[in-house]
Amino acid sequence: MKLRNVLLAQVALFSFAGATSSFAGPYSWTGGYVGAEGGYGWGTSSQTDPGFHAPCVGSLCAGNGSYFVGGGFIGGTAGYNLFQPGPWVLGIEADYSWANITGETATCGYSSAHSCGATLQAFGTVRGRVGYAVGPDGNWLPYVTGGLAVGEVQAWDSLTPASGSAFRGGWTVGAGIEAAFAKNWTARVEYLYMDLGSAQLFDIVPGVAETVSFRANLIRVGVDYKFNGPEPPRPLVAKN
Repeated sequence: MKLRNVLLAQVALFSFAGATSSFAGPYSWTGGYVGAEGGYGWGTSSQTDPGFHAPCVGSLCAGNGSYFVGGGFIGGTAGYNLFQPGPWVLGIEADYSWANITGETATCGYSSAHSCGATLQAFGTVRGRVGYAVGPDGNWLPYVTGGLAVGEVQAWDSLTPASGSAFRGGWTVGAGIEAAFAKNWTARVEYLYMDLGSAQLFDIVPGVAETVSFRANLIRVGVDYKFNGPEPPRPLVAKN
């Protein structure tokens, strides 16, 4: 999925939200929701090992490589907005996506140059969200979010050759904006930075570990269905 297509989808979603958002009173964000999301991710991955044909020279070793990764993803979301004190909205959210965020380089190492690469095949997050409802009906929700991330990283090195994969833990932080275009339907666009750290995925030869890092920027759009929650308090109107 191209980044341009993601941005065009964002414009279409929020144009629709702005054209249809008219509610009898303040919009209630509280309650549970489920939805679908997709987007594009890009970032960097690097591979390091102590080498075995020759010692390291500075930070360069026989099997080292660093390269750009990019690709699309699609998945689902579930969450619950716990409280809405005034315009503030506090909630939790989890998501899981199938992905093909991948990259490689043909110049791993400073000697015996060879190819290596990595792919993020799936990822998920569990995050807290803090939003602030704005707009005449309070149906726009800019928010910040952060929490835990996991991802299935697969990597390979053609030197021997060797490969491996594993689920990895990490962290994520980001921000987004969500808009309600009907009582139970919302649309959103969101940015996340995800860091899955560095860990051994395989041995390039027995006893020589290959360590792989993976860090990515994620832009995604989504549509959620919100189950009815309690309405926020409304101001009392004095009777004549």
